[in-house]
Amino acid sequence: MLITGVCPHDCPDTCAWQVTVDEASGRATRIQGRPDHPVTQGRLCGKVDHYLERTYHPDRLTTPLKRVGPKGAGRFQPIGWEQAIREISARLGGIVARYGPEAIMPFSYAGTMGILQGGGMSSRFFNRLGATRLARTICSEAGFEGFQYVTGRVMGPAPEDFAHARLVLIWGNNTLTSNMHLWPFIQQARKQGAPVIVIDPARTRTARAADEWIPIRPGTDGALALAMMHVIISEDLVDHDYVRAHTTGFEALAQWVREFAPAWAEKITGIPATRIVRLARRYADAKPAAVRINYGLQRHAAGGMAVRNIATLPALTGHWRYRGGGVLLSGSGAFHLDKTMLKRPDLLGARQPRTLNMIRLGDALSLDSGRRARAHYAPRPVDGGLAPDEAGPPVQALIVYNSNPAAVAPDQAAVRAGLAREDLLTVVLEHFQTDTADYADYLLPATTQLEHWDILKPYGHLYLALNRPAIAPVGDSLPNSEIFRRLARGLGFDDDAFEQDDVSILQEVIAAQTHPTMAGVTWQRLLEKGFVRLNLPDPYLPFADGFPTPDGKCQLYSRQMADDGYPPLPAWTPPNWMNEDQRLKINDQGLKIDDRKGKQATSSGQDASPPLIINHQSLILISPPAHNFLNTTFANLERFRGREEEPLVWIHPDDAASQGVAHEDAVFLENENGRVQLTARVTADVIPGVLLASTIWWAKLSPDGRNVNWLTSQDETDMGGSPTFYDIQVTIQKSL
Repeated sequence: MLITGVCPHDCPDTCAWQVTVDEASGRATRIQGRPDHPVTQGRLCGKVDHYLERTYHPDRLTTPLKRVGPKGAGRFQPIGWEQAIREISARLGGIVARYGPEAIMPFSYAGTMGILQGGGMSSRFFNRLGATRLARTICSEAGFEGFQYVTGRVMGPAPEDFAHARLVLIWGNNTLTSNMHLWPFIQQARKQGAPVIVIDPARTRTARAADEWIPIRPGTDGALALAMMHVIISEDLVDHDYVRAHTTGFEALAQWVREFAPAWAEKITGIPATRIVRLARRYADAKPAAVRINYGLQRHAAGGMAVRNIATLPALTGHWRYRGGGVLLSGSGAFHLDKTMLKRPDLLGARQPRTLNMIRLGDALSLDSGRRARAHYAPRPVDGGLAPDEAGPPVQALIVYNSNPAAVAPDQAAVRAGLAREDLLTVVLEHFQTDTADYADYLLPATTQLEHWDILKPYGHLYLALNRPAIAPVGDSLPNSEIFRRLARGLGFDDDAFEQDDVSILQEVIAAQTHPTMAGVTWQRLLEKGFVRLNLPDPYLPFADGFPTPDGKCQLYSRQMADDGYPPLPAWTPPNWMNEDQRLKINDQGLKIDDRKGKQATSSGQDASPPLIINHQSLILISPPAHNFLNTTFANLERFRGREEEPLVWIHPDDAASQGVAHEDAVFLENENGRVQLTARVTADVIPGVLLASTIWWAKLSPDGRNVNWLTSQDETDMGGSPTFYDIQVTIQKSL
């Protein structure tokens, strides 16, 4: 028996799959990609190819557990669902009575991307409760904000249309690891003569497979984009017809970018000026050029502005006109999926709970009101901050689902200190006993994608997909949706929102859609086919004839950005690792920089700035995804840990020599947040001055019980309140 479904994980590909189930035993025996899916075409990644191992793993959680040892020790005893719900509900009710509902905080992200199990019934529950809201910023918010300021909505070319590009620029994206189903379409373009160029601080799998690798210093992508604009405009490589019809602010931009010459960008990015000029010319001349950027690009203090600058390029050159032209960060904006019926915001009523930023979890869990005030979500310069007496009550209950914050959140020491509070009720919904689960008071077993209904909205292609359960829940595990139903009943919520079953909810959501792009997407079609393409033209050219902005044009000059406290024109925002002396030297040259929160500056000269330096003892640490993990999912399974070998740090031979580090040495990385032990891999695949540590290893499976997020800070990006995972300074020394 074959049951169709779709991968739930945080990946743009959202692969359609089919599961073979033995009818006699009800056990899944095989999982494989569906060959009829136009994008994923029957292939699963090397992780999901072994999804059955994860589902049936002997360490899988299958019964509710209650803590019996100290927090962090990971000692539990089995209890039944009835007891677990009764005790949790009683404690939550007591917290609400004493502190108010804002003392209860959810924490979740993309352990599943399904609309129901990811954030459907849980949203109903927390809305009805009136709990603290969570700003889910840990991945993409900086880039989304930067992109939307330019285009009005985060959309881009369909992956299939990359096959029609005349040049493919992969900018800060390791496609073969994080977006593998795009690669065959890139290869089709390549066979037609399109060069494939990778811009990245590391020679990744994708860079090694490309035609050209352009090494760049982390966090300097915005400067490169400005220099490309300089070349495109000064050499009149502009598509003037497109600019006149579909952009606003070109004259101001043309004047502004005169100062951002390639010689200036060379000193910042490390890319020779001649190479920048050549890249800009090739990009402008290709009709069209396709650019793929990804979220690592914006995980530094300059992240939002960097994406904003790159998103400006295809409007200047008119690449949006053509099939296969433009920039793809995410295609999620093409889905006008109304989730009102799913999340039921009406249950909140007139209440307006506070919103805390998930990347500041360490501050949010603090009993210090000043730190809690810092945790409030204030992503724009105009938002300002709060006084300590405005912070609201201490968080007394944390409900974690679809995430592993003890491993993924910045400032791991602060997060652990919060989780270790004896007065904090922590409830964790999980498949395995993660780092976070070790701190739980109650550990509730959740179903995997093979065991529940859901709908998946991709962010890398245009096909909405339905997941059918292939097998019965393993052990006593329950879908997230059912766990939150039971918690709602335990708290006495008798609203109809908590009586609907999963299928009824999903049917209602699909029936409620009114946007033209959802026309023809019906429950019956999803049942019959498993996936349905949005009602969009083919080819899909999202910005060929205009933009969903107030004036219908691409915002080369953005009044909204000015109103929000940012420069209205593309600007250069430095990363945190750039030291103050260097910033002052740039200012001395007359080219002033945005101060992270973005005040437009004037410039009066285009001389090259002095070479960039960081503190002479420090190196820049970046932490991109490991090839065999997906965030922390799969990181506990033997097969995938074996492929990754051990927690490694790449170091350039020059840096290794200067620091006295040899290949395979045990080393410590250290900064003001603490230190982490890793194994050195000496390689020229990372540029000098930069260290690369692939993530995300579970901390308790790391040599010293810590992963690289012990070194990351709770600092925020320039836009969106996102983390600066790739903007960390550390020292490295051999472990004695």
